[in-house]
Amino acid sequence: MCSRSLALYLDRHVIYASSKVLCGKNGLGVVVLFVSLALCVILSAQERIDPADAAKYIGKSVTVCGLVASTSYAIQSLGRPTFLNLDRPYPKQPFTVVIWGEDRSSFSPPPEKAYSGKKICVSGPVSAFRGEPRIVVTGPSQITVE
Repeated sequence: MCSRSLALYLDRHVIYASSKVLCGKNGLGVVVLFVSLALCVILSAQERIDPADAAKYIGKSVTVCGLVASTSYAIQSLGRPTFLNLDRPYPKQPFTVVIWGEDRSSFSPPPEKAYSGKKICVSGPVSAFRGEPRIVVTGPSQITVE
């Protein structure tokens, strides 16, 4: 038997893991599996922020967590967007989740019903529209209910 230590660095995050693996034909497979799982955990880890702080993170991928204070499905608007406004209702919301009409079929029940009044976390890159921070969501995997 031999001991191997793995240090993985990604975006200011350091994970140090120590594992003992058999050195032989099965040893490499165990190491590859361990490294693959560790990378999945690292890549899915994003900084969690409050909706009021989202404007400071434009252009960065983060997880924004807050209460869905109001929702709107703008069926008559271009792109048929659904808006989930966090922490305060529109028009005073500090952050908005946008789901375009072409992505609504991924959600069941519809997002404005599924998340209304719930505390959610949404992950993705923060962008701005008319100076207001938002994350555009393309599927339910980007949103978790807390």
